[in-house]
Amino acid sequence: MRTRNWTYERGKRIQASQTGQIRVPGVAFAVWLILMTVSALLALWLQSLGVRGTLIGLLIVGINLVGLYVLFALKIADQWEKAIVLRFGRFIGLRGPGIFWVVPVVDRVTNWIDHRVMVTPFSAEKTLTKDTVPVDVDAVLFWLVWDAEKAALEVEDYQVAIAWAAQTALREVIGQMDLADILVGRARMDRDLQKIIDERTTPWGVTVQSVEIRDIVIPQELEDAMSRQAQAERERQARVILGESEKQIAQSFADASIAYHDNPTALHLRAMNMLFEGLQERGAMVIVPSTAVDTMNLGALMGITSLAGITAGGLEKGDQSQEDS
Repeated sequence: MRTRNWTYERGKRIQASQTGQIRVPGVAFAVWLILMTVSALLALWLQSLGVRGTLIGLLIVGINLVGLYVLFALKIADQWEKAIVLRFGRFIGLRGPGIFWVVPVVDRVTNWIDHRVMVTPFSAEKTLTKDTVPVDVDAVLFWLVWDAEKAALEVEDYQVAIAWAAQTALREVIGQMDLADILVGRARMDRDLQKIIDERTTPWGVTVQSVEIRDIVIPQELEDAMSRQAQAERERQARVILGESEKQIAQSFADASIAYHDNPTALHLRAMNMLFEGLQERGAMVIVPSTAVDTMNLGALMGITSLAGITAGGLEKGDQSQEDS
């Protein structure tokens, strides 16, 4: 409601500022002030010369009329503006940019049309989607006037009309889409809104350049439910990935078992390699089944390893005793 009131009040302020009767160029005011000063000085000078008062009064009135004509007839339009001029209520043409003249009392400048790109924020509050979910959507409309005559004559206040047309179009688009499509399909909404609003504003001499969705607000309860749903979906994907990994590992073991079945020597070498890697860890204890010891002849291998360890330990003790002596 605040957005709609702001749009309406802003349009009224712009409409008031565009009224030609309240715009007096500074140049016209300066010329009028100079003529008033000249007429006063001229009257004092003529009076000092003894000129008749009637002639002085007529001269002052003539200069004042010229000053008033310049004050009300001289108009200036900025580079981005077009002035709508009516003569006795009938449209006679566009004026500007720059200096132009009108006939006081006869001509009237009713509007100053801005040809720059304008920005209008609008929103749709508590609007139901196609799947009956209330959402609040904020958007921004970028538009410009391409035909000042139509913008002034075809619609009472084109800025307010554009704001209302954009808001109704936004509600219409929201009602035709599901919540999921709205959340992930902002680009589609932008295109649909631009098309709908442009079709409505083209008869007014206004074209829509783009529409940008700024924010989409959903109820907090629904947001929490969607968060839990997303978390559950991620957990499900994690379990699926873990199951696929286990399946691949099992297939790899099956392939390896086939290879070792046809080549027992490779199986023995693999077992010895695993045992060697386990013995490398400091303080590690490896328990080997007796069948594996008999099959891979690990008894002799372990004996040799132990003998090597005992011999190395004896040598170290002999060297230590020699150093002590």
